[in-house]
Amino acid sequence: MKIFITGAGGFIGTHLLQRLANSDHEVECLVRLGRETRAMESAGSRVVHGDVTDRNSLMAPMARCDWVVNLANIYSFWEPAPSVYSTVNIEGTRNVMEAALAAGVSKIAHVSSAVTYGKPAQIPFDEQSSSGPVLFSEYARTKLAGDCIAQALHEDAQLPLVTVYPGAVIGPGDTRASGRYIRDVLTRRLPLRVLEDATLSFVHVRDVAEVIVRALEKEGNLGERYLACAEVRTMGWLNRTIAEVSGVRLPRLRLPRVLEVPTAALLTLIANAIKKPPIWGMAIDAVRTTAAGFIANGDKVKNELGIKYRPVRQAIEEIIEGMPCLQNRGHDQ
Repeated sequence: MKIFITGAGGFIGTHLLQRLANSDHEVECLVRLGRETRAMESAGSRVVHGDVTDRNSLMAPMARCDWVVNLANIYSFWEPAPSVYSTVNIEGTRNVMEAALAAGVSKIAHVSSAVTYGKPAQIPFDEQSSSGPVLFSEYARTKLAGDCIAQALHEDAQLPLVTVYPGAVIGPGDTRASGRYIRDVLTRRLPLRVLEDATLSFVHVRDVAEVIVRALEKEGNLGERYLACAEVRTMGWLNRTIAEVSGVRLPRLRLPRVLEVPTAALLTLIANAIKKPPIWGMAIDAVRTTAAGFIANGDKVKNELGIKYRPVRQAIEEIIEGMPCLQNRGHDQ
């Protein structure tokens, strides 16, 4: 099949291209002008220039393809101009879905996020659970709004949709919030341990890529949703595993739980004033999301798509192996 991918230059997209490079599928990647394309081209993909905010740029390449993967989004917990969340996550999603419908593709895999479920009453929640009453970030709010547009087009106009909801994705090559946090722990940039009681559902990035491919290849699954969530772990476990694998000593002190949200609120106010990201990654949306946590049941992709999840510890090991500054060093005494 010919597959058109938006957001192929991102964290999940890069691993998806690596997975598809070993398949019989042909790939076209939508890339904004000026963005680096060598990795996409070396994976055997064709590069086309455009933007999800420009619907006209989507039509011609989609018309050449059978399937679409929509990975384009603003995944962050702080932006100097917050309107970008709606521009890309809502209107960009609308453009992709309507263009795919007009182009007559046979399937579109829309990649959302487990955080769009908020904190449902059902724990662990699954694909059929209703979202909780509170969403903890502008990212989650706008992603859910984009999901609703896609779902409405599926129900009302027969958009051939499947949706993938990754949990907390970690693995090599991550420059987003999760990857920056791990690197800050490894490089000892964090003065205190924070949010250690928070509980999240983690997943290896390569497993997310595999879920996307198998959701596309599976027949008779239009309208299905897939939570890609492998292991439920606390942030404390994540910190201890990073330290154990790397030999890097964790900060001795922990920020008291009662101060986590107020500290993030203050740092975010400062960030908004100076137009630079909050230090230590402590944006209020990031802290609220992590503190609330999410516990998801990812068994459906195992049962229906035949996925065998990699251990999350393996993702941590691969991140550390990819950091030259930590290779061949002894334990940090």
